[in-house]
Amino acid sequence: MIKLGENSYGKNAVQLSKIIRHPEYDEFRQITVNVSLQGDFETAHTRGDNTKILPTDTQKNTVYALAKEHFTTSIEAFALHLAEHFVHTQQQVSTATVEIAEAAWSRLTPHAYISGGTEKHTTRIVYNAAVTTIASGITDLLILKTTDSGFEHFIKDPYTTLKETSDRILATQCEATWIYKGPLKDYSAIFDNIRATLLGTFAGHNSLSVQQTLYAMGEAVLEAYPEVQEITLKMPNKHHILFNLEQFGMSNQNEIFIATDEPYGYIVGTVIRE
Repeated sequence: MIKLGENSYGKNAVQLSKIIRHPEYDEFRQITVNVSLQGDFETAHTRGDNTKILPTDTQKNTVYALAKEHFTTSIEAFALHLAEHFVHTQQQVSTATVEIAEAAWSRLTPHAYISGGTEKHTTRIVYNAAVTTIASGITDLLILKTTDSGFEHFIKDPYTTLKETSDRILATQCEATWIYKGPLKDYSAIFDNIRATLLGTFAGHNSLSVQQTLYAMGEAVLEAYPEVQEITLKMPNKHHILFNLEQFGMSNQNEIFIATDEPYGYIVGTVIRE
């Protein structure tokens, strides 16, 4: 017996920019939207019957059309509206997953902006008749501290060449994703507060390892925001290696480093409530 297993389809990388006009200033928003639908699509696979298929091009157009009236506040609220739309208007759709990543732009004047680099605010909404899961997060949050970081007392075997240090650069391109306990009224405000908590904890933490700092950042979020059920952090260790100045008769007192992109340590952890 052969049968179709779990399946889905949708439209990815829908690029949308919107200007929200205010009396005194313009608000510029730039997002990327992914849509994925699950439901009764078996005959499309097994028989080539497309009568239950909403074209992915239609899904793309729906994102643009609904953005005019419904993308006015947070990306979480817009993603939830999109997911509900696909489930409620398409009988064959049981679950809709909508992911949105928003580029960071900072206003210079009422009508001018500067890019926030690669950092993005993200959300992932999974919606069906039984449950709604709302997750938010940050990607490409590049953070660094020049001291208050070390790495000592680790395992040493015949292949270990890394030296212990009590003072090093700690740099990471952090990705954080947290899951809310339920819907909220103001996602933008809590996002800004959680981001500030993550940054403040990173900056003020005396780090004995990336793992310890990761846990401290996640713990701080859960302690401060009861609306958050759990948080996952991915923190690649962007190594900065001391350059050997002794070959030139010079000392290097943690001043000159070689910044390396690859290879890098990759640390992941989820902090949860018991």
